[in-house]
Amino acid sequence: MKWTNHHTHSLFCDGDSPPRDYAEKAVQLGFTILGFSSHAPLPFPNTFTLRQDKVDEYRQTIRSLSYEYAGRLEICLGMEIDFISGVMEDFSSVRQYAGLDYVIGGVHLVKPANDERLWFIDGPKRETYDNGLKELFSNDIRAAVRTYFDQLNRMIETQAPDIVAHIDKIKMHNHGRFFSTGDAWYRDLLSESLRLSAQKGCIVEVNTRGIYKGRCHELFPDTDALREMQKMGVKITLSSDAHAPGDLDKAYPQAISTIREAGYNHLMVFNYGKWKEVGIS
Repeated sequence: MKWTNHHTHSLFCDGDSPPRDYAEKAVQLGFTILGFSSHAPLPFPNTFTLRQDKVDEYRQTIRSLSYEYAGRLEICLGMEIDFISGVMEDFSSVRQYAGLDYVIGGVHLVKPANDERLWFIDGPKRETYDNGLKELFSNDIRAAVRTYFDQLNRMIETQAPDIVAHIDKIKMHNHGRFFSTGDAWYRDLLSESLRLSAQKGCIVEVNTRGIYKGRCHELFPDTDALREMQKMGVKITLSSDAHAPGDLDKAYPQAISTIREAGYNHLMVFNYGKWKEVGIS
């Protein structure tokens, strides 16, 4: 099959290159569809999201590229929006003012109850995860993981994004130290998020970034979850969560093999204005 990727970060947020470099690399790789998905602005200072005053430039740049590359590569405009209860505005508002083709919803910043501080579960530093677990949850890993999934579930229920990003991201910095992803309590929490995704018609991405960055030995989501999703009828898309042009197809062959083993024969792609199923050849 021809490769696609709907989850791509450029210099507009925390990627390392301008959008044109990703488009050129996608053409070299034989991609048919490339979707840009800058991190949507957040209402507090940070180092990884698109700036509010750059939204128009981002939209115009991606739309201009889509015209320039027409006939060689279909280029789509999206955003990855962080869901934080009581902090982030409705996804529909972002979709409207930014003129997006699609929205990816994810949780990178976990907000404990009755606390304004946020637990950053992503990034390259494991100690950030560990320090947040200690300071915000008193090292109660079950409470911390449950808070992550509760926040994720609220996003799925209230926002119904087109794509749910790295649904089991909470495991990335765990590395089997605080819990096992085979624990019954953990599987139950993950299964509930998968059921909600199915009910809301959300696409769940199969995300390869943890593997090729050496931060996780499994895909997001893991193989057992993919098998469960297939039985539930959850639609999937494949992405590398690229932060550099060279990331665009990283770990794709491994991911396709795992997806097939889980029983999937199709992926979802955003093609000419709507989501479509394409066969995995």
